[in-house]
Amino acid sequence: MSSQPRLRKFALTAHVVSSVGWLGAVVVFLALSVVGLTAQDPAVVRAAYVAMESIGWLVLVPLSVASLLSGLVQSLGTKWGLFVHYWVVMKLAITVVATIVLLLYMQTLEHLAGVAAQSPVAAGDLDGLRSASPLLHSGVALLLLLVAATLSVFKPSGMTRYGQRKQHARRATSSPPSNAPAPADSV
Repeated sequence: MSSQPRLRKFALTAHVVSSVGWLGAVVVFLALSVVGLTAQDPAVVRAAYVAMESIGWLVLVPLSVASLLSGLVQSLGTKWGLFVHYWVVMKLAITVVATIVLLLYMQTLEHLAGVAAQSPVAAGDLDGLRSASPLLHSGVALLLLLVAATLSVFKPSGMTRYGQRKQHARRATSSPPSNAPAPADSV
């Protein structure tokens, strides 16, 4: 087997693993968000917010960036192209937006984790620490990543204008001109 198919398989594997890992990490983050909102033990609430920040920096951010970069490599190295099919453009948009929002949201997570880690919180003061923001962000992220995964599996038809022009140009160069003489039969 030549190195080209191996490289494509490696890139595909990296993309699938990072994307599925990102999806799984978002589910874990969502679970911690629920714990942070519903737990009655102040130590558990504090631990949930501290853990969310660690998961954000150590798991979510690296996997989102890996998914974005490996997706770019995949799209540029396969017949699907980067701007040829609408489903690829949608996946790219989802991934870029989700990654940017995640990077911006990490400031909020750092603040929440800092508050949780700084001082003991009495049971009556939990409402001052609790935030629905992680639940909302992880819920929307989960939905977006499920849409991206669905697009990858079903690959809805539809080419962008760029893709249509590229396809038309490819057909024009591969078919002989209509006024060219027909090739002679060989004996």
